[in-house]
Amino acid sequence: MIPLCVPEIKGNEWKYIKECLDTNWVSSAGSFVDKFENEFQKYMNVKSAVVTMNGTSALELALRSLNIGSGDEVIVSSMTFISPVNTIRYVGAEPVFVDVCPDTWVMDADKVEELITPKTKAIMPVHIYGHPVDMDKIIDIANRHNLYVIEDATESLGSKYKGKNVGSIGHVGCFSFNGNKLITTGSGGMLVTNDEKLGERAKYLSTQTKSILPNGAFYHKEVGYNFRMPNLLAAMGCAQLENITEYIDKKRKHAELYNNMLNKVNGIRLPVEKNWADNVYWMYSIIIEDSYELTRDELINKLKEKNVQSRPFFMPVHEMPPYKNCTHGDMSVTNDIAKRGINLPSSVGLKEDEIKKICDIIK
Repeated sequence: MIPLCVPEIKGNEWKYIKECLDTNWVSSAGSFVDKFENEFQKYMNVKSAVVTMNGTSALELALRSLNIGSGDEVIVSSMTFISPVNTIRYVGAEPVFVDVCPDTWVMDADKVEELITPKTKAIMPVHIYGHPVDMDKIIDIANRHNLYVIEDATESLGSKYKGKNVGSIGHVGCFSFNGNKLITTGSGGMLVTNDEKLGERAKYLSTQTKSILPNGAFYHKEVGYNFRMPNLLAAMGCAQLENITEYIDKKRKHAELYNNMLNKVNGIRLPVEKNWADNVYWMYSIIIEDSYELTRDELINKLKEKNVQSRPFFMPVHEMPPYKNCTHGDMSVTNDIAKRGINLPSSVGLKEDEIKKICDIIK
């Protein structure tokens, strides 16, 4: 089986994790936690980075750090993994769904402003599958309406928008280190920001709002959250981060190979890379047009028969039972591409002959 997306473990992971075990520093107080935050902060070129247990907790932490809650609205894509939408509900706010662009599949910035109401407190652009949202337009809208911008960059670590790291452009950016992401800690996430006070607030909330009194007792002035990553996972993150440039190069090379092999196949629409973007192609994804011989799901089954794992695009969240009554705009593009999109194998360790096999099946 050629898997959809599995981690690449080739560096100092064993060495760093063994150090945690040898020294008994396995929880969130170990040295690798601070090191991972510091190294990720440098890589992202931001002023603050806060590790979390997963990307979902990073997103919830962002919302809570910005005091977004009951009675507030957050504008978000419906074409996304459900996690960012769920976090909006976790804090008591309501998602408002906006359509996506037909070529990049990410939030259509031109359709955001029409959804803003007096209750709107934030815009949450989701950079799915690796391509950035048009952030200049989002930032302009947010500035004119005094809104926060929370970037869900969980699928786009390594992507750039006009030379800037995706996740470093809004007020807050959030990342995931799940096993299928560009770099992994098994489970884990990171919140980044250029607002140092906001970063301090996020770290405070993520550690149960713990203050230590002179006698060593713990004191808590407000409700906090146990969102911190343990030292074991941070150790793995440090090792993975050391190889991130190589992993990005491999992802982009794989996309180039896919593009070259599939660019003349009738009925297959390839992913794009806007001239202002560097797409990390976390997932190499295609659209199945009506002119192709098979439907999207028939192609998924055909690939499965040939021992190739694939996956359909995310189903629109606005059509899920918990969110059917939420406000949304015209969702025609989202609804269409959700029925046509397919993710192909995208592991960092994918081999050229494996890509050729996949493309030969599609052809």
